[in-house]
Amino acid sequence: MTALLEVEDLRVAYGKIEAVKGISFTVEAGKVVTLIGTNGAGKTTTLRTLSGLLKPVSGTIKFNGRTLRKYRADQIVSLGLAHSPEGRHIFPRMTIEDNLRLGAYLRSDKTGIEKDITRAYDLFPILGERRKQAAGTLSGGEQQMLAMGRALMSQPKLLMLDEPSMGLSPIMMQKIMATIAELKAGGTTILLVEQNAQAALSLADEGHVMEVGKIVLSGTGGDLLHDESVRKAYLGED
Repeated sequence: MTALLEVEDLRVAYGKIEAVKGISFTVEAGKVVTLIGTNGAGKTTTLRTLSGLLKPVSGTIKFNGRTLRKYRADQIVSLGLAHSPEGRHIFPRMTIEDNLRLGAYLRSDKTGIEKDITRAYDLFPILGERRKQAAGTLSGGEQQMLAMGRALMSQPKLLMLDEPSMGLSPIMMQKIMATIAELKAGGTTILLVEQNAQAALSLADEGHVMEVGKIVLSGTGGDLLHDESVRKAYLGED
C-alpha cells in the first residue's frame, strides 16, 4: 500500500545551518503520525517544508503520488495538504466566520463551503456562538480551535497540526486533544507536531522522535509511550 505522504532523506537549511538532516518517514491514509522532540529539533521546519513555505536542500517529498518540490504553497493546499501553523496566525480584526471562509479560498463549491462551516461549528461550538466576533477577542485556546477549523475548510486529505496545545491551559489542551481524537475517529489523516509527548503518543498510530534535525527513534505510539528513554527524556520520569 502506497503511503499518502512519503518523505525521504529530507534536508533543510537556514543558510549554512542544517536544521533537518536527512529524515525519512511516511504517513498512511487514515492514520495519525506524530513528531515529538524538544525546541530546535526540526519539527516545525519539517512541516513548513512539507507545506511549501520552505524549500529543501535535497530529498524527496511525495504527497498522494505527486512530488511536491515543483509546487507553490497555495498549490500544495489545493492538492489536499493543509497546515495549521504554530502560533495560530489567525486574522484578529476579521470575524471568526470570515477567518473560516479564508480557509476555503481555493474552493468554489458554495454549498460545500457552507456545509463545512457548519461542521466547524459542530466541532467547536464556541466558534458558532461567537461567529460574528472579531477573532482577536478569542482566548488562546479558542484561537487554536479557529486555526484548526480554518485548515479543515480546505477539505484536506492530510491535516498538519503544529503545536496545537502550546500555551494552553490544561482544560483547553484536553479539549483540543479530544477534538483531534474525534477527527481521527472520523478518518482524518493527521501529522501532529506536539511538545506534549504524552498527549501526542496517546493519540498517534506512529511516532518519531526528533533530535537536532534527525529522527532518532520510531515506533507505534504505544511502544514509544512505554520506551524507557522516551519516558525519561520527554515524559519527565526518572
